[in-house]
Amino acid sequence: MRFINREWELKVLEKARERSKRKLYTMAIYGLRRVGKTRLIREFLSGNGLYFFVNRGKSSTALLREYSGILKERGVLGKMEELKRWDDFFEVLFERFEGVVTFDEFQDFRFVEPAVYPTLQRFIDDGEDRKNLLMVFTGSTIGMMEKLFRDSKEPLYGRIKRELNLQPLDVRGSYGMAKELGIGGIDDFIVLHSVLGGFPRYWVAIEDEGLEGESAEKIIEELVFSYSAPLEEEVPRILSLEFGKRSGVYYDILEAIANGATSPGEIAGYLNRKETSITRQLHELVNYFKLVDYDRAVLGKRDVLYIRHPFLNFWFRFVHPKMSEYEAERERLWKDVKGNLPDYVGKRFDFTCRGILRLAGDYLPFKPMVVGRHWGHYREDGNRRVYEVDIVALDTERKRALFGECKWRKRAQDGEKLLKELKKKAELTGWTGEAYYLIIARKLKNIPENVIALDGNKIKSIMEGEK
Repeated sequence: MRFINREWELKVLEKARERSKRKLYTMAIYGLRRVGKTRLIREFLSGNGLYFFVNRGKSSTALLREYSGILKERGVLGKMEELKRWDDFFEVLFERFEGVVTFDEFQDFRFVEPAVYPTLQRFIDDGEDRKNLLMVFTGSTIGMMEKLFRDSKEPLYGRIKRELNLQPLDVRGSYGMAKELGIGGIDDFIVLHSVLGGFPRYWVAIEDEGLEGESAEKIIEELVFSYSAPLEEEVPRILSLEFGKRSGVYYDILEAIANGATSPGEIAGYLNRKETSITRQLHELVNYFKLVDYDRAVLGKRDVLYIRHPFLNFWFRFVHPKMSEYEAERERLWKDVKGNLPDYVGKRFDFTCRGILRLAGDYLPFKPMVVGRHWGHYREDGNRRVYEVDIVALDTERKRALFGECKWRKRAQDGEKLLKELKKKAELTGWTGEAYYLIIARKLKNIPENVIALDGNKIKSIMEGEK
């Protein structure tokens, strides 16, 4: 598949290459697994440069032997030369090679040979004035990568000139991949984006399985619910790399969040455990593995937990709680999932709408500085009521707010009714500045003049980059 929508990241890498011509330049790239780090590096190297994958399953001796073979193939190391120590390896790199050197999954040296970190520190310090050498370190365990370069107790603290946090593709980037696959219909795209998100690996899987042009339901069924499905081991595989053998409680927490438990207390209740028994693992999921985050109310201090990785959320919502059925009666499970898919997509559509809003400048009264959602409660007839605004976008400098409803349903939504409800909820937020109103829906009817309305056709135009 054509490489899509990483122009800014490639420019950052090209600038780093230019700067390395004057003196040694070091750079770290980190991001969640399947976000496209390796593909970005491959595109940047384009056959040039040196690429080393840190295979945590190899011994130090075996990995050094593999790297020596790469150096020999590229003519950096003589055929009869042997490297016995990592000091020798880095000495050869710093003295003989000019260009880009990449270490993929760099954090995994802690499993293979932790002594690489102080060794590399010494070579970076001694070779600071070395010209024409760019060293790039990539990693998926984000917390470990950040610790390696930001913790003052670590050998490589302060040795990185620039960090690049590689994010999933935005909604337009995902749509670009969908179009490459012959999936141009906005309905199928919204469903697939709700499940796969902006992670290129999963869109490429559609091409790998020859599912171009198929419906979203067919694609999900084949990728996840067919027997020997291509993605059936995806979640256990990537999480085993993160959690190792201590996975049980992490899996339980992810399942709880995917099924509606959005606070530590609710998670503990879902698991029938004491809240203190999950504190460490929840903290690590948020701050170390970066798989979970807090979604904060735009106009308040409340927050709720959510899973950042859409496919993990889908898996822990529908598959992980029913693994016995998934293994034995996959067709029946898929039938149940398919029946619940519209409701699931409707709930995930709020996240998609945030991405759409960031691209919809020509339709909006101002450029949002903050985009999120808001919720709260109020009293009515002595009872506590809860309300939620799907989207709140703010221009904090000029005190302007855009309040929005997001609805992805087959039937047309009544714009007048939605606007009335939206205005009531906007009042409950206590906002006193300028207020504008937005409705994003698959189909709309009875659209008032004083509302910004984005239906499926306008969403598609936004995805296409049309005005």
